[in-house]
Amino acid sequence: MYDSVLLPTDGSQASERALEYAIDLAQQYDAALHVMYVIDKAVFAGDVETGTIVTQFEQVGQSVLEEVETEATRAGIETTITHLGRGSPHEAILEYTEEEDIDVVVMGTRGRTGLDRYLLGSVTEKVVRLSDVPVLTVRHSERADSESTQEE
Repeated sequence: MYDSVLLPTDGSQASERALEYAIDLAQQYDAALHVMYVIDKAVFAGDVETGTIVTQFEQVGQSVLEEVETEATRAGIETTITHLGRGSPHEAILEYTEEEDIDVVVMGTRGRTGLDRYLLGSVTEKVVRLSDVPVLTVRHSERADSESTQEE
């Protein structure tokens, strides 16, 4: 059913929860796991010297991708493909999905509501609305954090 699963990640706790689901899907369908980190074009827009800033974001992105790849390997995923992109996050995700023939996208969401979501927007929401392939959203919540803290 699924030959390729895409996990866009920003290294957040919401993305970490989504990783669990992406790994489960990849295991269940023996699918390749694609992991993508996008440096938002807003970071390098403007008149300030951006070379070092972009380099720092690239280093952070590469580190996040390596951590996810290690976790996937530990879980027994045979094929993990990482990609560091630049641009508008939702556009980069949608473009990658099409170019790489992705079957399903798994994304974390912070569960913002109301004015917060309206003002800040949501990459996940845009991908859900515009994607031609199924998008599984995994909500990150404070409740999940408190449950995991209690279990430890």
